[in-house]
Amino acid sequence: MGIAVWALIAYIAIIVVWNGVLKRNIGEAMLIGFAGVCLFGGTRFFELAWAGIADAMAEEVVFAALAFVFMGYLLTKLGLIQEQVTVLNSIFGRLRGGAGYVSTSAAALLGGPSGSGSGISASVGSVTIPWMIRSNWRPDLAASLVAGNAGLGISIPPSSSMFLLLGSAAVAPVLTADQLFVPALIGGLWTVAYRFVVVFLWVRRHDIAATDAADLVPLRAALRAGWTSLLVYAGILVPVLMTLDFGVALMESRVGEAAGDISIIVWIPVLTVLATFAVAWKRLPRTGRAWSELLGDMAPRYAVIGATLFFAFAAAASLGELGLVDQLTAILQGLDAPAVVIATIVGLLLVIIAAPLTGTATIAAVGGVAFSALTAAGVAPAAAATAIMIFASTEGASPPGAAPIYIASGIAQVDPARTFGRLIIWFVIPTLVLGVLVATGVLPI
Repeated sequence: MGIAVWALIAYIAIIVVWNGVLKRNIGEAMLIGFAGVCLFGGTRFFELAWAGIADAMAEEVVFAALAFVFMGYLLTKLGLIQEQVTVLNSIFGRLRGGAGYVSTSAAALLGGPSGSGSGISASVGSVTIPWMIRSNWRPDLAASLVAGNAGLGISIPPSSSMFLLLGSAAVAPVLTADQLFVPALIGGLWTVAYRFVVVFLWVRRHDIAATDAADLVPLRAALRAGWTSLLVYAGILVPVLMTLDFGVALMESRVGEAAGDISIIVWIPVLTVLATFAVAWKRLPRTGRAWSELLGDMAPRYAVIGATLFFAFAAAASLGELGLVDQLTAILQGLDAPAVVIATIVGLLLVIIAAPLTGTATIAAVGGVAFSALTAAGVAPAAAATAIMIFASTEGASPPGAAPIYIASGIAQVDPARTFGRLIIWFVIPTLVLGVLVATGVLPI
């Protein structure tokens, strides 16, 4: 194995020991892990460190995550969340774990249009995490479910990852979008079905009860009292609509090619915060001292989530500078075994790569090589491509570097480390198995 692979192993070990064994702050652990990666560069230590820091400073997800924490704090502090929960509980409160089923359904519906695990975690989480917590879900369970569902942004077509894979030199000559769409959709629906099973099991395992009937407000009364609180989610709806075909055409007719530079992950929190200000204008602080108290109460949340995300992206960039992608590609190209073994090894490598990177970056980097390895082992082209998308969809749930974990944990106000083990057992490993079953034809697509 190359030095970058060893650096990745050391990076994960440092974070697990520093945070899990020594019980230190997760932000500290990510900083120490980043420094550990740079040490593998020897005399290039400062070069690697600067490359990582520069990349993290340019990463829009860091801004978006902090903006979503601010948004969630405002919604709670200004009382809008309680009004929304009252409305939602009046519809789904009689179903045990109803908020969890809605959260999973929303993630599946947003999967293709968003194409982003972070976007799903932020947009769906901002609504459903507070609702789940107020309807008998533990905060760490709510954050785990939202982070685990984030991978649907990769596995549900038509995602950007699907088109990246189709555009690679290995895939383009043998597979078209028309040939892949239906198999990929069926494969994605397998991952959705599994998540509904997870919600069903968690509801019973953790004894999550339905909302007490005495606490349920009739829907008409709930809407009359709190319908305006739902208007803040126009900030989510508008950017999502702009990613659909008619939205893209509309934007291009107004701003030209610059429409392609509009980022859903940036504009969702910005527009939702502005909508919150508009809806709750009369509830906002009116003095400088009141604003200072409001922002001061929120500041400690930024210390951890900001450092965690920043150094997670910095470490990913430094690993790339060390040659992680090239070294793992060489491992993939040297595979020679039966299809089920090849599928398992390819899946493991994609899961490992997707842990510090995003699913999209993983597919862009090694998707073509993984496709060649699978088809050479006898896997049908559509099944191979679908399996690769499923493998890469673990990006949202793969600790310690997955941004959706920290976004969801920030909204739920829990230590991200409390979700790590649960995410690996309930999402990462089962998703790996689902991908292998699709590749080998056990699960039909």
